[in-house]
Amino acid sequence: MPDAAPHAYRVLDSETLFDGRVISLRRDTVAMPGGGDSVREVVAHPGAVAVVAVDDEDRVLLLRQYRHPVGRYLWELPAGLRDADGEPPLETAKRELAEEALLAAQRWSLLTTHYSSPGFTDEQVLIYLAEGLSAVDRPEGFVVEHEELDMTIERVPLADAVQRVFDGDIRNASAVVGLLATAQVRAARPRLRDVDAV
Repeated sequence: MPDAAPHAYRVLDSETLFDGRVISLRRDTVAMPGGGDSVREVVAHPGAVAVVAVDDEDRVLLLRQYRHPVGRYLWELPAGLRDADGEPPLETAKRELAEEALLAAQRWSLLTTHYSSPGFTDEQVLIYLAEGLSAVDRPEGFVVEHEELDMTIERVPLADAVQRVFDGDIRNASAVVGLLATAQVRAARPRLRDVDAV
């Protein structure tokens, strides 16, 4: 959907403050539409994908993984960065499902595309629904390391996973969005975008 009206914001100056392995931080000076300018700190991010993998018993795959920035374990969906140069997001989703859950899917749908926290980062996450699951070997060359060594996997009835969102047990944003979107797809059959859309 196009913007309702063209915006009058312009970047007057941009300075890179940090350039890391995954993210970078820059300070932009932006012209405001009513006059004057304002400084915005922006975390640049390559983007990510997440997968709601639902089996034939309507159970969804959840991963429990430690996340250092929040200092706790979180229940999440299989997910990963879009950091492979030139790899389409659907292929990233397929790769992540195989790497983290040793699964492939016969049917793929694009559920949602969202910005994680657009007040400070450009991170965009595409969430896919994967159905018709089957076991596969871990992709060649992928090494399980760091927090993934401690990761656990659970299959949970979709309705129970949705309730866990409302109970506050599932707090990862992509998991919340993905599980609620999947429940809505099951309940109302909304029209979904093309699986290759971004």
